Amino acid sequence: MDGVLEKAAVQRAKAAIAVSGMKGEIKLLSDSARTAAEAAAALGIEVGQIASSLVFKLPESKPLLVITSGGHRVDTELVAEFLKVPALGRADADFVKEISGYSVGGVAPIGWLNSPAITLIDLALDNYSEIWAAAGHPHTVFPTSFAELMKAAHATPAKVGH
Repeated sequence: MDGVLEKAAVQRAKAAIAVSGMKGEIKLLSDSARTAAEAAAALGIEVGQIASSLVFKLPESKPLLVITSGGHRVDTELVAEFLKVPALGRADADFVKEISGYSVGGVAPIGWLNSPAITLIDLALDNYSEIWAAAGHPHTVFPTSFAELMKAAHATPAKVGH
């Protein structure tokens, strides 16, 4: 686990947290938190409190970031209808890394290399006073609130899944 907090992606997430005025400190987890269930177990919280950053492709391959509750699956038809686009495309690991600068499993909702065209945040996350998001590495997370994350990520609240 030595050196994880010094990795460029984690430092970029840390800088984005500071710039946006968020109060949360990055926490290093001894176990991987590549999935919402793993992160929730490591933190001793409900899976719904995990703010998972999922990347999709909009028409013309523009990136869409959906910050969803770990207890939800993104309903791509529902999101496409909300955004008034024909469909959402899948983003592979290379696309995610190229656009965000983060590897799958540690994608932070802020501090991207190239800002997403659109960012949506799951209304279900507003059911919790504290939520946790990835901080640039599968072993790093940070606490925040729905309002704080919505503001920092320039996200639009939406029902994105079930």
